[in-house]
Amino acid sequence: MTAERTEIEREIRAYVLREFLPGEGPEVLDRAPGLMSGGILDSLSILSLVDFLEERYGVELKAHELDVGNLDTIEDIADLVRGKLGDAKSEGA
Repeated sequence: MTAERTEIEREIRAYVLREFLPGEGPEVLDRAPGLMSGGILDSLSILSLVDFLEERYGVELKAHELDVGNLDTIEDIADLVRGKLGDAKSEGA
């Protein structure tokens, strides 16, 4: 696992815990079946998460990307962000 991926996952994990699971320990995310499939993220919390990701990482997420395949785990979200960051680097080249 790269340092960039670890840092992105750490920041996303901290955000999810702070905003959507206040008072819970990080182990709750390890036990959860999934953020969307487990009911942690609903439509309003997804909008909040998207706003955080776009502001923090300077990426733009499209509506078709906001599904269980991209947002169900911290790792899925980090992969989506990393892919967007890679796209941005490719466009700037």
